[in-house]
Amino acid sequence: MKTAEELFNQLNAQDESIRIEAKTASAIDKSILETVCAYTNEPGLDGGYLLLGVSPGTGDLFPRYEVVGIEDPDKIQSDLASQCTNQFNAVLRPEIQVDELEDKIVLVVLVHEQDESAKPVYFKSQGLPGGAFRRIGTTDQRCTEDDLMIFYQEREGYDSSALRNATLKDIDPAAIDRYRSLRKNVNPYASELEFDNTELLEALGCIKDNSITIAGILLFGKRQALRRILPMIRVDYIRVPGNEWIKEPDERFTTIDMRGSLLEMVNRAVAAVNDDLPKGFLLQEESLQAQSIGLPTRALREAIVNALMHRSYRTNRPIQIIRYNNRLEIINPGYSLKPEDRLGEPGSEVRNPFIAAVFHETNLAETKGSGIRAMRRALENAGMAPPTFESNREENTFTARLLLHHFLSTGDLQWLSLFGEYELSDSQKRGLIFVREVGAIDNGAYRQLSDIDVLKASNELRDLRDREIIRQKGKGRSTYYVPGKEFERLSTPVQNQGSAPVESVSSARDSEDSTPAQNGDSAPVQSVNTPASLKKEDLPENLHEKLEKLGRRANRDDMEEFLVILCQWRETKLKEMADLLDREPKYLLQNYIQNLMKDGKLTYTIPDMPNHPRQAYKTTQSGKAYLKRNKN
Repeated sequence: MKTAEELFNQLNAQDESIRIEAKTASAIDKSILETVCAYTNEPGLDGGYLLLGVSPGTGDLFPRYEVVGIEDPDKIQSDLASQCTNQFNAVLRPEIQVDELEDKIVLVVLVHEQDESAKPVYFKSQGLPGGAFRRIGTTDQRCTEDDLMIFYQEREGYDSSALRNATLKDIDPAAIDRYRSLRKNVNPYASELEFDNTELLEALGCIKDNSITIAGILLFGKRQALRRILPMIRVDYIRVPGNEWIKEPDERFTTIDMRGSLLEMVNRAVAAVNDDLPKGFLLQEESLQAQSIGLPTRALREAIVNALMHRSYRTNRPIQIIRYNNRLEIINPGYSLKPEDRLGEPGSEVRNPFIAAVFHETNLAETKGSGIRAMRRALENAGMAPPTFESNREENTFTARLLLHHFLSTGDLQWLSLFGEYELSDSQKRGLIFVREVGAIDNGAYRQLSDIDVLKASNELRDLRDREIIRQKGKGRSTYYVPGKEFERLSTPVQNQGSAPVESVSSARDSEDSTPAQNGDSAPVQSVNTPASLKKEDLPENLHEKLEKLGRRANRDDMEEFLVILCQWRETKLKEMADLLDREPKYLLQNYIQNLMKDGKLTYTIPDMPNHPRQAYKTTQSGKAYLKRNKN
C-alpha cells in the first residue's frame, strides 16, 4: 500500500490519474462512493487509491495540490466503512490508513477490484445499469447495458461465446493441420494430437454446446466464414509516406487487408511487414562478416502476436500495422489488462484465454507475461531503441511503437553532441531521439525508453522544458512535450543520418494558439494539417442552417447528425466544435463524440499517438452511410 507522501508527490507530478483520486473529504459524499464503486468494477485496473484531505490544485500548467487535512479522521473512517457496507449490493472492505502530510492528518484509501464473479457492484437504491460505475480515465462513468455485457461475458472469456451462425462447415481443415504441425514440433506426444478434428476442437474450447465458438472461428475458420461472420476482424497493413499520418485525403497510402485464421495471420502479417522494411548491413571492421541492422524478426513477431492474442474481439475494428518511414506502429482494439507500469513483468492478464492457450501451446507466443520482455531484449541486442507501449482505456486501444533505425548510431551521437553543453542524462538523450523521430513524447513513453519511475521521468522532462529544449503542451495526464526553441535552434543545420530530417518534427508541432483535443483527461490527438480556426461564417449554407436550428436544447439525433456532417465537410478539432456549438469541450466529448466514435461514425485523423498537438476528427465510411440513410 502506498503512503500519502508517495501519492501526493505523484499527484503533483502527474495530476490525478486512472488509479489516484484526491478529495477534500469534509464528509463521505456521493462522489467518493461513486469512485469506490468505479474502482471495484473496472476490469483489469486492480483497484485504485483515494487520498482524502487533499484539495485539487488550481493553475494552468502545474496545478499544485494542497493539503487541507481532515479534522475528524475517526468519523470519516467510520462513515466510509459503514457506507461501503450498506450502500452497495456487495459488502466492500477498502483498506484505510491514517497518515500525515505537512503536519496535517490525511487518509489513504485503497479500494480493491472485485472478483469477476462479484461484478458489477452497484448502489442498491439505484439498481442496474445506472447504479454501477466504471473508471474511465480520471472520471467515474455510469454503466450502460453494453458495460453489463462486458462484466457478464468476461467471466468465461469472450472468446468462449458460441456463434449461432457458424457450423463445422466453416472450419478450415488446413488450419487444423497447421495447428497439429506446430503442436507436434513443441510436443510430439501431446495427447490432443490423437483426437479427430471434432474432438480436437472440443478440447481446445472451440466447440461449446454443439456450437462453434468465437475462438473456434478465429483460430480455424475459413476466410469466407471470417468475412461473413466477423467482417471487421482483420489485419490492415498501411504504408504511409513520411513520418506523419496522412496530411491530405488525396494522398493515398498503400494498404493490404489480411484475413484468415489466427495461426495463418501471424506469418502473413510478419511477412508483409518484413518484405517492406529496409534491409541494411553493418560491415565488421575485423572480419568479412556483416551484421544486419534491420528490425529483428523476433521483436516484430512478438508485437504482432501480442496484438492478435490480446486484442478485444468484441470491438468491430481491425488491427492496424502502420509503417512510417521512421517507425512501425501496431494498434489493436482493447486496452492492456495489465497496468502500463507493469508491462514486461512476469505474469499475464489474459483477455482471450482459449486463443492465448493455443498460441502458447504452439510456441507462437512467449511464456506467459514474457513477450514484451523478449521484444525489448531482441531490440536491445540489435542495438535499437526499446519499444514503447501506450494503453488507452478511453479509446480502448493498445499501441506498440518500434523505431526503425539503429539506435544511437553515429548520426544520432553526432546530433546529440549539439546538446553537449547541457550535460544530459542517458535517459534524456533517448527522449530527445524519440522526440526527433515521433514529434512528441509523454511521461509514459519516456519511462519505457529508460525503464525509470514516474517521478524521475517527470523531473527529467521538466528539466528539459526549463532549458527550452522541449516545450510542454496540455496539463495533468494530458501533458506531452514537443520540440522547444533550443531543440530547433541546434537541430536546424543538421541533417540526420539514417533518419528523417529534423525539419519534419516541426510539422508535428501545433501553433501557439492551438488546443489539443480533450477527452476529460487525455485524448489521442491527430490531424497535422487542419486548416486555421473554424468560424460560423466559414460554414457552407447547409451546415450553417443546421447549426442555427440546433439552438441550446438540441436533441441527440440532430446534434450527432450535425457533428458527422461537419467532420465530413472538414476535419475538425474538438475545440472548434465546442466554439461553434457554444458548449464545453469536455461536455461535447463525453455526451456526443465518444458515442459517435464508439459507433464507428467518427474517427481520429492520426490514430498513432495520444496527445499529438493537432487532434481532429473525421467522418468514417460508416458515418457517411449513416448520413445517406438519414437523407433517404
